Amino acid sequence: MACADTSKNEIMVFTVSVEFSLGPFLLILLSYICIFSTILQLPSGKGRRKAFSTCCSHLTMVTLFYGTALITYLLPKSSSSLESDQMISLMNTMVIYSENNPGENKTTSEMLILVGFSYLANLQSLLFFGLLVIYLVILMGNLLVIFLIKLNPSLHTPMYFFLVNLSASEICFTSSVVPQLLAHLLVEEKTLSIAGCAAQLCVFTTMGLTECSLLAAMAYDRYVAICHPLQYTTILSSQVCALLAGASWFIGLSAEVAVTIWIFSLPFCGSSRIPHFFCDIPPVLKMACVDTSQIKILGFFVTVLFIMSPFLLILLSYLCIISTILKLPSAEGRRKAFCTCSSHLMVVTLFYGTALSTYLVPKSSSTTDNDLLISLLNTIVSPVLNPIIYTLRNAEVKGALRSTVVKGIFSHSRRNPRLKSRDS
Repeated sequence: MACADTSKNEIMVFTVSVEFSLGPFLLILLSYICIFSTILQLPSGKGRRKAFSTCCSHLTMVTLFYGTALITYLLPKSSSSLESDQMISLMNTMVIYSENNPGENKTTSEMLILVGFSYLANLQSLLFFGLLVIYLVILMGNLLVIFLIKLNPSLHTPMYFFLVNLSASEICFTSSVVPQLLAHLLVEEKTLSIAGCAAQLCVFTTMGLTECSLLAAMAYDRYVAICHPLQYTTILSSQVCALLAGASWFIGLSAEVAVTIWIFSLPFCGSSRIPHFFCDIPPVLKMACVDTSQIKILGFFVTVLFIMSPFLLILLSYLCIISTILKLPSAEGRRKAFCTCSSHLMVVTLFYGTALSTYLVPKSSSTTDNDLLISLLNTIVSPVLNPIIYTLRNAEVKGALRSTVVKGIFSHSRRNPRLKSRDS
């Protein structure tokens, strides 16, 4: 449709095609030459057949993709008509799409049913009121911590900067599950759309990974404060703190968005009933019609990299901290140094303790009802106790709370006489 010479554009398109289409094709070709060479060296025929079967699906896809693409774009124009061009382009689109989506989502409905605590029958109302109170405590407690730190300049230190991020992640972590659970406890049809399920799973798992990284950053903060107190402000500058917090959020978000997209690109079939009160990875994977071993392997690597690695960093930090504390000459100094870490240590124990009990309890020794209860405790225990631990066991936060309350009362009492004088 262009009115000018398009030869330069065609040259650019050709260059891009060679670089970004033929380049990957040559890499694929080289890979399969090495693969076939290795397969032919295997001693047994069964081993060669099994090794080749692991590649045949990918090889079929590559052949289909490049075959239809080459026919579509490299067929000589003189030998093809407009109608045949259109038919070939249509076949190129349909073949690749159908192969990439082998049997669309085969669930009986676009809505999923979260069975949850349906077995409690009339007791669901009692659970609703209990969870509502706990959820409000979680929100008020964590928001109180955030506002106290923001309103008191004495708390504008790296430790409390990370605590603000931790409280924010706790609010998001709990809010991704509890409001929907509260709504389901009051209705008979506990449904959730597939898109809503994906969003819930993504937020819940993202906040979990983010909290792991934030706890590791807080452990590093305590390590620097105790082992290198004179360099504390230099090492943990505001830029470094922002970088650590930003990296924690980025790691959680990027890893879990990728996992969620992969999970929900799988075809689902069979029953749309999920024996859980929210969309977690294990029950959702059970709905897949295909082999999920690759996603389980990915989940294992995510666990090792982003859950166990922060835990090992926390462990290493506390080994150095304890070693430094034991070298202090006075018992009062050791007690005071340990008190600065006790709150964080309790939070780490709570978080990893409840998480490990949720996902590492042997399935043979647990029932569905027990699994639901443990998952519920994992969702609410740490978020409800963290603000209590950091306010009741921390002298600085208690002092900031007292000063804020006194300021509020004092400003209110100063306001009242002025209002009375105006009225008179």
